[in-house]
Amino acid sequence: MPTYQAPKGTQDWTPDKQPYYRWIDSTIRTVAARYGFQPIDTPIIEHTDVFQRGVGTGTDIVEKEMYSFETRGGDHVTIRPEFTAGIARAFVENGMATLPQPVKVYEIGAVLRYERPGKGRYRQHTQCSLEIIGEQDPAVDAELIQLLTDFYNALGITNLVFDINSIGCSVCRPPYIRDVLVPWLTERKDKLGETDKMRLEKNPLRVLDTKDEKVQALLAEVPLLADYLCEECKSHFATLREYLDALGVRYIVNPMLVRGFDYYTKTVFEVKSNLDTSNNALNGGGRYDGLIELFGGQPTPGIGTGIGFERVALVLEEMDITPPALLATQVYAVWFDEATKRAAFRTANNLRQAGIRVEMAYGQGKRSFKSQMRAADKSPARYTLIFGDRELAEGQVQVKDMLKGDQVSVPLKELGEWLDQNLA
Repeated sequence: MPTYQAPKGTQDWTPDKQPYYRWIDSTIRTVAARYGFQPIDTPIIEHTDVFQRGVGTGTDIVEKEMYSFETRGGDHVTIRPEFTAGIARAFVENGMATLPQPVKVYEIGAVLRYERPGKGRYRQHTQCSLEIIGEQDPAVDAELIQLLTDFYNALGITNLVFDINSIGCSVCRPPYIRDVLVPWLTERKDKLGETDKMRLEKNPLRVLDTKDEKVQALLAEVPLLADYLCEECKSHFATLREYLDALGVRYIVNPMLVRGFDYYTKTVFEVKSNLDTSNNALNGGGRYDGLIELFGGQPTPGIGTGIGFERVALVLEEMDITPPALLATQVYAVWFDEATKRAAFRTANNLRQAGIRVEMAYGQGKRSFKSQMRAADKSPARYTLIFGDRELAEGQVQVKDMLKGDQVSVPLKELGEWLDQNLA
């Protein structure tokens, strides 16, 4: 028989891993609601040009990492590699510009990128995208950063540090790239690796984000975009820092920080934990003040961030932070023969309807009582209900406390009330 495995770069969120997933999910929903965010769900596939226009044709995602295909109807579609472009498309298509501004939405789901898998990095991963659309006030940028602080603190990930930068706007960034950065890099092109040479041709700003240590050393003398920002971008960034200072957020101005998508403008940021490992990066985000226009909307500012569940779960594990347990079985029912099994089955169903989490032993024909008790002992149930012929004739059931070992007889008519009191 062939051996079947999950595709490379994917993983199964098996029941033992679910506590992390559910904890991250419920925490971000709770914190997001506190800041006025509402959920949104967009299709898992979009027309390919949504990402080509939104993310940018010179980016790694569009050129190397998208799962794209042609449908039977001839449409060219892509499984979403990120959320923001699709949410921007939905904002325009659904007339959300008429809603009170800013519009705050979040979306949680799977995204797919054909990238090299690594620790905490998967081709299919779960992401929460938080977007604030319709406001350019730097207080909104600070609020989103504070939301992330609250989220990670709620999980026990503290001592965060944010790298922040301004990458300018359509007024000041193009002349910096054209007249300053590209000439400077071109003079040193022979010292760039192949990846950075390609970026120089297609997306020069991405060279500043190089992972090549030799190029990083070279960039120590590169003219900084911060020195070429227009007055509006300078003022926006200065005001953002004032808000962050007022909130007590720890941050470092990193002039080399850029983001991988073309739609980013002005504020960009990354957040890191205090782990002394290569996995301390948690997530990033930034402002995209020109994105809505690309999809036919009126000029509309926006800012967003994406949180990868797998990355957060990895950091929680490395910090030895245990998530809360999921709701578990409270009561387990065992029996002796077909008649007592049917009574156990009816009782289990009645208790479930009353809101009690019940499991029972199954098995066609005769199943030994000993094997049923072993199963009950392995379950997380606090109480085991023992259905015997004599007890049923008397309208009773034996209830064993699996923690203390005590066993009492309880009238079936009073069983629900008894369990409610004792499970509480």
